[in-house]
Amino acid sequence: MIFAYNKAHVGDTLMVIVSNDNGTENTVIRKWNVAQIKDETGQIVGWNFFHISDHLKIEGNGQVKLTEEQIAQLNRLIKEAGFEETLTEENEPKIVVGYVKTCIPHPDSDHLSITETQVGKEEVLQIVCGAPNIEAGQKVVVAKPGAMMPDGMMIWPGTLRGVESHGMICSAKELQLPDAPKEKGILVLPEDAVIGEAFPK
Repeated sequence: MIFAYNKAHVGDTLMVIVSNDNGTENTVIRKWNVAQIKDETGQIVGWNFFHISDHLKIEGNGQVKLTEEQIAQLNRLIKEAGFEETLTEENEPKIVVGYVKTCIPHPDSDHLSITETQVGKEEVLQIVCGAPNIEAGQKVVVAKPGAMMPDGMMIWPGTLRGVESHGMICSAKELQLPDAPKEKGILVLPEDAVIGEAFPK
């Protein structure tokens, strides 16, 4: 679940992204200052909370973190508006340290690689990567499905040249790190980086 807030460009609205709508036509049901967004299958993919500053003090711009108390307040707003559903916050980080276990050339591309990248104790993701410096044995930064990048881009599972990809191995530029190199390539972390740990800590 992603919480996003950008008062300057969107207004005083907290957006909650629950899942990928896959580009389908959505249905929006608004009650009072709460809007529920469903995809064409009826699955809830998001919520909008308008005039949120009347209820919560949001710190930050772009993707923001909310406390358990703030999420509880959102659930109160949902209930008061007349909806039955509630928000359940996931505590696991979505941008984490990964370990590239395998890396092979994509059979239908001269620049893509197919990796098996470990992102947790028992969690391994197949990720297609286009970086020229990707190779097995590296510690890297992985944006898992459901992550929001610093520029607002959402990461969802997809297919690249016929091969499924479940996440993105990130460059310093994509992470908007200071002094990021201009050359294309993923960010390679030190050997002592801990697999599955949130990045940055």
